[in-house]
Amino acid sequence: MPREASETIARAILAGFDRHYGLFRYNSQQAKARFERADWHGIRHLARDRIAFYDQRVIETLALLESQFGAAGLGEDVWARVKREFVTLLAEHRQPELAETFFNSVCTKLLHRTYFNNDFIFVRPAVSTEYLDAEPTSYRAHYPASTGWLAAMRQVLIDVGFACPFVDVERDLGLISEALHEHFGGAPVAAIDCQIQVLRTPFFRNKGAYLIGRVINDGELLPFALPLMQNWQGRLYVDTLLLGADRIEALFNFSRAYFMVDMDSPAAYVQFLETLMPTKPRSELYTMLGLHKQGKTLFYRDMLNHLRHSTDQFDIAPGIKGLVMGVFTLPSFPYVFKIIKDKRRKDMTREFIQSQYQLVKLHDRVGRMADTWEYTNVPFPKARFAPALLAELKDIAPSLIDDEGDTVVIRHLYIERRMVPLNMYLETATPAQREHAILEYGDAIRQMVAANIFPGDMLYKNFGMTRQGRVVFYDYDEVAYLTDCRFRRIPEPRTPEDEMASEPWYTVGPTDVFPEEFGTFLLGDPRVREIFLRHHAELLEAEYWQARQARIREGVLEDVFPYPDALRFKHRIAAAGRQPAGFGASFTDLVQRSAETGDAPATTPSSHASSLHPTHAQGETQ
Repeated sequence: MPREASETIARAILAGFDRHYGLFRYNSQQAKARFERADWHGIRHLARDRIAFYDQRVIETLALLESQFGAAGLGEDVWARVKREFVTLLAEHRQPELAETFFNSVCTKLLHRTYFNNDFIFVRPAVSTEYLDAEPTSYRAHYPASTGWLAAMRQVLIDVGFACPFVDVERDLGLISEALHEHFGGAPVAAIDCQIQVLRTPFFRNKGAYLIGRVINDGELLPFALPLMQNWQGRLYVDTLLLGADRIEALFNFSRAYFMVDMDSPAAYVQFLETLMPTKPRSELYTMLGLHKQGKTLFYRDMLNHLRHSTDQFDIAPGIKGLVMGVFTLPSFPYVFKIIKDKRRKDMTREFIQSQYQLVKLHDRVGRMADTWEYTNVPFPKARFAPALLAELKDIAPSLIDDEGDTVVIRHLYIERRMVPLNMYLETATPAQREHAILEYGDAIRQMVAANIFPGDMLYKNFGMTRQGRVVFYDYDEVAYLTDCRFRRIPEPRTPEDEMASEPWYTVGPTDVFPEEFGTFLLGDPRVREIFLRHHAELLEAEYWQARQARIREGVLEDVFPYPDALRFKHRIAAAGRQPAGFGASFTDLVQRSAETGDAPATTPSSHASSLHPTHAQGETQ
């Protein structure tokens, strides 16, 4: 095949990627418009629909290459040239790392895995993204040393450019000031090099729009985020100020839904985010930006690199073995690998289990359901498998295991962050840890319920404790939409014989759930029972679940905040009816100064009480 044909194929693949990323950006731009309209259901639909974009464009590109070039029959020399031509096309591209991954996705569907090396696909990146940026630049910079903190922070809010007005922007500036005063133990002093740098476009998820930035002052870096929300009148307010890497990392936790953000150069955004969360791998950052295929690529590279620099063996994961999934781990690597067993309940088909995992990926995980990366045909070095693990894998899932001498290929698996199973955590927990774990366990269930998810199997072994002390659900075999369940009270026995019978004296339908029974399986330990009943007794009542169903059917989207409620500014506003102080000035001074500079506030100080948003705080629809 002539060189021109190789170039044409390369251009066709790149065109397929460009179409994908154009739709990806349009989706994020639509999120801004729907946020301005308070179309919360529409935002969720955008987030769900976007997940399928990538695979659709890959399928389209494959069909084009096959119809025009007979791609499946091309030789290895052709594909080696196609890769070289593709690299030359990326010289001025703004998303070269994503385009390389798209190239891999297309080629791995056409080539045998013996060709999965750097001659034919991008095992290693070919184009550097270091110092790659967009025009205009990915972040804006403001200089408090010359303009003052108040003017700089006001400009940060102005630059968002939302069509909807603020409730009271001067009030919010005063609240931001108070939070900074508390963090620094006094008024922040701007050094000569002080900058407030904020990523140019907001991050959208559910009802929130997040401004992500950093303060660089005297050589020190302070990450921050400003969550913007709307009250019931469609007016904006700053809900809180999040400061520090831990708070920002919680926003990007792998158990939350992906953000929607319009990025011309994703690499520039990721490099910025890395400075805020230095311990979070790039694979997870790309994934949380909705670029989950790029996250998969980077995770696999990280895993290969880790295998080269470690010597421990993959082994069976600790904990109670499941009936549906087999789980193994590498002790030195903070992830678990899950495969669907061949030997399982007959009503649990492989297709059904995969659909359960897809349901969770498409749904809002509200910080309580672990996300997964799904892989096919993954080669592992056989020498790194403990003999007991290899024997177990061949026993429980022989259809998924190919033993190729020095290599074991697993045809299908899921990978997720490793956690301590909650049942194991409770066995060794101190009283304080037990209290925290059970409180978190109940809160996890409540927040899944708010997202219309019923976990099904609520045993502690199906939940894990994260490094951050959060309880997260990770067993999706019996997950169902809450609104598809029928929550009932157990009927009173008709006779003494009914009460003593080993079988129920009442009919039980396939979707029936009896919350009264939860205690039988969950509360055998009196220490756990006391804590659970003190905090979460209503979870044992059918009426609680029925009430949650009713709200969901009414179209209510509950608020589940990715930060503690105590941090929300509503508490400062409500405290003793006081007015927040400004940057070294009273609120009245701030209003006066704004008026003198021609930047009058949208409302007056007397509007504080009326501008509170109790309806929104209670999770009503906007």
